[in-house]
Amino acid sequence: MVNPEEAVIVNALVRQALVSAQEVMGENGLNAVLRICGLGQFVGNFPPNDTNPGIKTTEYAKFNEAIETFYGRASRGILNRIGKASFQYGVREQGALMGVAGAALKLMPQKGRIKFVLNAMVNVLKKTNPQVDAWVEEEGGKIAYCEKTCAICLGRRSDQPVCHLYVGSIGEAVRWATEQEYEITETHCIAKGDPHCRFEVGEVKA
Repeated sequence: MVNPEEAVIVNALVRQALVSAQEVMGENGLNAVLRICGLGQFVGNFPPNDTNPGIKTTEYAKFNEAIETFYGRASRGILNRIGKASFQYGVREQGALMGVAGAALKLMPQKGRIKFVLNAMVNVLKKTNPQVDAWVEEEGGKIAYCEKTCAICLGRRSDQPVCHLYVGSIGEAVRWATEQEYEITETHCIAKGDPHCRFEVGEVKA
């Protein structure tokens, strides 16, 4: 397994993140954040949609941290919205595949739908980037998405979970699969010193 500090994010996923961030923050907001975190090479110049190495996971973590710095208290909601936009981008890019999945999902119970879409996220990430170490688990009746190679918080330190973008992306995936909004809670975070990040699917939102 690759040392997480040396792992990379492929161009396609960097592009997905930047397109999604621009949808939420606007071009000027994105450009300011890119300059803050040292990724100014992407200002007006998004990477191609391929699987060549794009940036290190540590650089992507700094991008997320820069959004928090730039937007302050509003950053959590903004990152959540970027996560939702990121999943929607994936649906657009994989339209045919998602159409087939959508048809299959209609035959499944809710829990089966949640497991299906979270496993699909794991498989897509691993297919795009073999360095990803992610899985879906079920404990005490709760389903959770887990990842040891979480690029959002790698190299960061916090007393609170910081992967708000992932919370949004996973929440949108579950909503897409079940047609209901569920509470998503990050119960473990690498930034807190945990061995992996864990996002638990809770109850349906009122």
